[in-house]
Amino acid sequence: MSVKIRLARGGAKKRPFYHIVIADANAPRDGKFIERVGTYNPMLPADHADRIKLVTERLTYWLGNGAQPTDRVARFLAKAELIPALVFPEQTKQPLPKKKAQEREAARAKAAAAA
Repeated sequence: MSVKIRLARGGAKKRPFYHIVIADANAPRDGKFIERVGTYNPMLPADHADRIKLVTERLTYWLGNGAQPTDRVARFLAKAELIPALVFPEQTKQPLPKKKAQEREAARAKAAAAA
């Protein structure tokens, strides 16, 4: 049985609130879970103390037993210094302008250099 540390959504419509849970990887997002180990309230400001609450001793236990955190939970755990920070590769081509826009920019730069 592979175990994940992930978010389970609660709260009302347009007012999200998440529980950080230990769950079987095949269980539904808001369904059956093994243990609740924290909360995340994205409606609070980023610097608010109650935005992310973690039960660190239980998280270290589950991480020691091979539970894999999801990307979002891994960021929370890295911020709490329970695991090393994940390295996300930088997007190389997506933020660049497309081919025609690059050609127009090169033409403008050439015209500006000539003037």
